[in-house]
Amino acid sequence: MVAKNYLKMLGVVVGAALVNIIALSPAFAGLTIGGGAFETALGVTLLAASAIAIIYGSYNWLYRSSIVLAASKPIKTREDYASALAQYGKVRALAEDIALALEQMDRMDKKKATLLKVLHQRFDPAEMSFSKFSGVAEEVENLFYLNIKSVLNRLGVFDEAEYERVMTRKSARYSPKLLQEKTDFYNEYMSYIKHAIGTNEEMLLQLDKLLLEISRLDSIEPGDIERMPAMVEIDSLIKQTKYYKQ
Repeated sequence: MVAKNYLKMLGVVVGAALVNIIALSPAFAGLTIGGGAFETALGVTLLAASAIAIIYGSYNWLYRSSIVLAASKPIKTREDYASALAQYGKVRALAEDIALALEQMDRMDKKKATLLKVLHQRFDPAEMSFSKFSGVAEEVENLFYLNIKSVLNRLGVFDEAEYERVMTRKSARYSPKLLQEKTDFYNEYMSYIKHAIGTNEEMLLQLDKLLLEISRLDSIEPGDIERMPAMVEIDSLIKQTKYYKQ
């Protein structure tokens, strides 16, 4: 599929080049830009049409196909998630949300590393307290990436061209009722993306709170951990998010 798209793109480039050579070469049609008004207009139009064809082909066969290909790859590692998200960073309607999601991933890495460093400083890895804190951090991170995976699943069916037509209301193909239904659909679609990213932002905040509470501890019994305010909030957030995804 990828090779076929590259061949299509090559055909467009070669075709555009041949048309321009035939039209502008003195050995053939010999159109002169800067000569007569008609020749200049025709020559400029040919050049503009060639540029448009190449740009459209690049977007449709190379850029969009790369997104489809990336969406079809299995996502297992942190790098897989980042690469899959980055493919949608060029989509104008999604650019800000994608940039924020990628930034959140960087912050999650830093917060988890900081949390583990603090836990190693204050507890022995064999202690139950260490296990409880590190365990909840792991669960938060897993849920964080589950949210990103849900976002990617929806991005995989996002049609940028259709979205632009609907949201700018420039399409005359739809009745007002159908156009409104499509508008509501895309509003709900974008709301889901923003909700998932907002939930991940809340997870990062809860990890900050947990870090602060741990840094203030002088001593703690394992049974008191579940009653710590940050742990209670994290547990509630995890339960709400899991319920939302059911």
